[in-house]
Amino acid sequence: MAQPVHPDSVPCPPDRLIAWGRACLQAVGVDETDAASVARSLVQTNLWGIDSHGIARLPHYLNRITRGSIKARPQIAVTPTGPSTAQVDGDQGLGIVVSHRANRVAIALARTSGIGAVGVADSSHCGAVGLYARDAAREGLIGMAFTHSDKIAAPHGGHVPFLGTNPIAMAFPREGGEPVCLDMATTPIPWNRVMNARREGHPLPEDVAVDATGAPTTDAHAAAALRPLGGLEYGHKGYGLALVVELLCGPLNGNLWGPQIGPMYAELTRPRHIGAFFIVLDPMRFAGGPAFAATLEQIARSLAAQPGEVLMPGDPELAEERRRRAVGVPIEPGLRDEMRAWSERLKVPSPL
Repeated sequence: MAQPVHPDSVPCPPDRLIAWGRACLQAVGVDETDAASVARSLVQTNLWGIDSHGIARLPHYLNRITRGSIKARPQIAVTPTGPSTAQVDGDQGLGIVVSHRANRVAIALARTSGIGAVGVADSSHCGAVGLYARDAAREGLIGMAFTHSDKIAAPHGGHVPFLGTNPIAMAFPREGGEPVCLDMATTPIPWNRVMNARREGHPLPEDVAVDATGAPTTDAHAAAALRPLGGLEYGHKGYGLALVVELLCGPLNGNLWGPQIGPMYAELTRPRHIGAFFIVLDPMRFAGGPAFAATLEQIARSLAAQPGEVLMPGDPELAEERRRRAVGVPIEPGLRDEMRAWSERLKVPSPL
């Protein structure tokens, strides 16, 4: 579902944003291929309406690259650890670059062995995890992607931040269309949405954040922690999911965890050592594999025939993408200022 945008936003064609993002990244030393991959991934996320993980994150990446906590040209290392498993060392590279590489390894393993499980160490913010799960599903496979972050969410029963928003994505091939994709944080909203709200002056939704005393707040500047998914009464569910993702992405891959991870928007010279985890399955290794994508399309049609307005996971993003490809990606006032500042600093023509 598209996130709210400032009424004074201006539209920008997605191709122009991609070109700008690529040029900015190349200006700070990123390889041309990697720069194009990151820019496309960010703008694709905007097209889905997930502006919290779109081009608004590029200034953050540029900040960290210029301060040395993200390497523009990392030496990414892939180590096979078994017939279906591998470990990827990101060497403090851009998380989107590292994660695309790890996901491709998982896809290759799944084609050979039926399943691929790949852990990532020493990386950084990897953007929307739905990018990677969908890539696998577009190739007829089942993709799963997980990542963690610094302490943003309070555990159920507490109010001091301890875990990240720790998102989960699962995508499945669908006959005749784009994959069905569940892409969700284990908190009601991502922390980047809080940062966007601080920049643009938006209020937060009710019951998603608490202040430093544990009181609910809609003031983005007062927000000290997000509640886990499920809220005050049922937050044990979101908290449990977040902890599971933390274990898969942190300790399993030899990474830091929870409060040990450096903050995303502070201590910009400190590498964050973030992990991720990718699982890819080949449905053809299972009894329903040959008919799986067609059956999923039948399920989608059956759900669409139900009373009300029932959609498959990922369908709202696809509808928003069609709309934004026609009208452009909305760029909010605060983000416009950041983009112009980076354009001047890097001597890259502004897309606005």
